Amino acid sequence: MNAGWIIPFVILGGALQTCGAAMNGQLYKHLINPWLASAVSFAVITVFFVAAFLVLSKPLPTTKDVASMPWWAVIGGLVGAVQVYAGLTLVNRIGAGTFMGLTVTSALIMSLVVDHFGWLRVDPHPITPLRALGGVLMVGGVVLIAAF
Repeated sequence: MNAGWIIPFVILGGALQTCGAAMNGQLYKHLINPWLASAVSFAVITVFFVAAFLVLSKPLPTTKDVASMPWWAVIGGLVGAVQVYAGLTLVNRIGAGTFMGLTVTSALIMSLVVDHFGWLRVDPHPITPLRALGGVLMVGGVVLIAAF
């Protein structure tokens, strides 16, 4: 991907995440069972990525690549499933603004901690006073969105 498209693509992904939470809320509303709605949501994702893999199957990992992978790397999707389930069951109760505000703010604060300590094999990026202020301002924004 051209470097000039990275930030717009990330912004698009963030905007679509809000739409996805609202869509999943409707999926749950009409399928009634949150586990069935989650399964349907992930089935669509799985079909999409299997099809993409079949079309764009190169490169493939080597056995060395797979052997050096940390055990927890494969559960990233399961961790993401918590967010999908939360969106399915809660977005209609608290609203898309509050839901996404909490989602983004909690993700940002956790990312500051992960970056600071270099957890999950990311390169460390220390929490500076200005980065901490950014996190505090995010919390303030969420409080305003949730309260009004």
